[in-house]
Amino acid sequence: MKRRSMVIVESPAKARTIGKYLGKEYFVRASAGHIMDLPQRALGVDIKHEFNPTYRVIPGKEKIVKELQKEAKKVDSIFLAADPDREGEAICQHLNYLLSAEGDQEIHRVLFNEITKNAILEAFEHPSRIDQHKVEAQQARRILDRIVGYKVSPLLWQKVRKGLSAGRVQTVSVRLIVDREREIRDFVSEEYWEFKAILTGSQKPTFEAKAVRLDGEKFKVSNQEEADAVLQDLEGTDFVVRELNRKERKRRPTPPFITSKLQQEAVRKLGFTVKKTMSVAQRLYEGVELGEAGSVGLITYMRTDSTRISDLAMEEVRGYIGSEFGDSYLPGKPVHYRTKKGAQDAHEAIRPTSTLRDPETMKPYLSRDEFRLYSLIWKRFVASQMTPARFDQTEILVDAGRVEFKAVGSILKFDGFLKLYRSVDEEVAAQEEGAEGTILPDLKKGEQLKVNEIVRDQKFTQPPPRYNEASLVKALEEKGIGRPSTYQQILSVIMSRDYVAKEEKRFIPTELGEIVNDLLVDHFDDVFDYDYTAKLEQALDRIEEGQEDWVEALDKFYANFKEKLLSARQEMKNLRREEVKTDEVCDKCGHEMVIKWGKFGRFLACSDFPKCKNTRELNGAGKPADDGESKVDAGQTCDKCGREMVLRRGRYGSFLACSGYPECKTTKRIVQVNGEARPESVEQLDEKCPECSAQLVKKVGRFGEFTACGNYPNCRYIKPVQTGVTCPECEKGELVERKSRRGKVFYACDRYPDCKYVVWKKPVPEKCPECDSPFLLEKTTKKDGTVYFCGDKGCGYQRSVSEEAAVDMGVA
Repeated sequence: MKRRSMVIVESPAKARTIGKYLGKEYFVRASAGHIMDLPQRALGVDIKHEFNPTYRVIPGKEKIVKELQKEAKKVDSIFLAADPDREGEAICQHLNYLLSAEGDQEIHRVLFNEITKNAILEAFEHPSRIDQHKVEAQQARRILDRIVGYKVSPLLWQKVRKGLSAGRVQTVSVRLIVDREREIRDFVSEEYWEFKAILTGSQKPTFEAKAVRLDGEKFKVSNQEEADAVLQDLEGTDFVVRELNRKERKRRPTPPFITSKLQQEAVRKLGFTVKKTMSVAQRLYEGVELGEAGSVGLITYMRTDSTRISDLAMEEVRGYIGSEFGDSYLPGKPVHYRTKKGAQDAHEAIRPTSTLRDPETMKPYLSRDEFRLYSLIWKRFVASQMTPARFDQTEILVDAGRVEFKAVGSILKFDGFLKLYRSVDEEVAAQEEGAEGTILPDLKKGEQLKVNEIVRDQKFTQPPPRYNEASLVKALEEKGIGRPSTYQQILSVIMSRDYVAKEEKRFIPTELGEIVNDLLVDHFDDVFDYDYTAKLEQALDRIEEGQEDWVEALDKFYANFKEKLLSARQEMKNLRREEVKTDEVCDKCGHEMVIKWGKFGRFLACSDFPKCKNTRELNGAGKPADDGESKVDAGQTCDKCGREMVLRRGRYGSFLACSGYPECKTTKRIVQVNGEARPESVEQLDEKCPECSAQLVKKVGRFGEFTACGNYPNCRYIKPVQTGVTCPECEKGELVERKSRRGKVFYACDRYPDCKYVVWKKPVPEKCPECDSPFLLEKTTKKDGTVYFCGDKGCGYQRSVSEEAAVDMGVA
């Protein structure tokens, strides 16, 4: 007899947390994420018939589907409780399709932004239906990505090399990085001079004023001659106080986190990657074991662009601030923040599910990463509802002939929200202003000042910095590219395609990335345009709101895209066949050398191929290398023997080698800067060696970047490579990379010898979607390439990461 109801969520962790809040008449199952998708080895979209998609059960999910269908026959009702966003709605739609044929059960949709008892019970008291507009928006995005991936990627296989891919959002993101790199290359540094005066008035203290205007215009001195003239004018000139202003300045708290801001702040404040941030946030959302209380969701849903706060949460946080900090820290009324246009205001900001669960109370139950991220979210939320900080600000304007100087001082009068939290942006702003904590004397208008010293500094303008993960997410957000749920995926995809690399945690385009970018932008200029991509995101938002038909939106896109595609097939340059003539002569047969494109980039080859198979490397500037060597800047000599250093290219890239080889085997890793080979400096870190207390340094070896003791060879300490995976045995340490005596890599707990857990495959910080094992393992096979698999012998879950990259090219 049917009596019970089945609840379906995405993950086992979420299932456990929700299950304890519901009565015995409910049982909870997990779908392990999406269960249906477009087929892997076909387009799966009937473009001629209103873009009708063909969905298939995802390979590997058949067992889960059969179990859910079997369970569905035993119940009266099914509650679909996937995440409250487009992807969650699509999961519910596919579950509804697969389970509705198993009987006459009622199928409901339940929505909640936090996994707490009150939120879960409230959701089940007011179940709803699947939002078809959300489903259509997700479907339209998926079809857009699939069309671009399946139609454009084969072009790259034909014209450049096999295995390459294009993606609707992926390519635009790479374009951002390429455009920034070219902006840096094209940047022409300009000289400028700053003037400061050290002044004393009738009252202490002595203070510093900066030149801000010259002859009534913004202060601008561009060379030594102008600087000398200004200095000469200032000598003997009276410095007189023209104006003194005092006022109270307020600094208001920042809003609670939305997804993009959390990702940016975690990158900058905690050193997390975007992927790690979202992985840890997912665990905090789905539930953490709190002793006798069991599994509890500690934060609200972490994919949101809304700053809205529920009335209950507002009431609780205001009560907490009043009792813990006092009435002076509590505003007279709740603080509401404006949500950006197009945000999904049905969601809330990212906040703790209960302010009363402060970080220190939760610390015993959390891993180090979970504690740090929870602290960040908790403090930002509580601070957002506190009173502004107040500063007494003083501004002194000083006339000195042609030059006007200004001094600004700012003293903290009341700390307000700063008592608890200061964002990275606030820290940077305070540092740039340089006024915070500066006390200025109480002077009078017209007072003449004593000039102790005039300091002038020659400076040069700097190019814009390369993007790191935080600034790239910020740029994507500002340009309207992608949505909160896609930023993590965008960054993961562009790194996996070999179009960009990371250098000192910043993105740089590879040669391949630049070439592919140029081909795609030249032939699909508007498809991969920033504004056009943003407009497509807006169209998806309108579909979700029921304001635009999804088929009509795809029709508009495809009409333009089809023309561009036909044109590109005919006109796109074929690099696989192209040969660029040079003035170089083959040193083996005397024929002309030409530049060709191969698997690893451009190279020189004999034009008489295949009779002559002579090839040569191109150096970093794209110029032919002389027998594998190129001279370096004058002054670069070997540290050991004093001979000249030469540039060589090896298996792992370019490096400097002593020209006295083989007598002297000194080498240094180098980088190419504007065609010049320069030794790469060793970066000193603000971290001590745990064995000898010397400074740690960041180096680059044959296996990539590593951190070691700067006291080498006296100390041979090497910092283990971190994986971001918490040790499953002690739940305190982290799994780090180590090597056996024979050089074999393995992974062990960093708390050894207290914890002796070891695993021989590389741990991946991603939960198993089937058995909820806390991490997956990585292996590489000839047949499947890179594979993620579950280490639990009773599970058997695995998926080919390489196949996903090669087949599903349209993923954003």
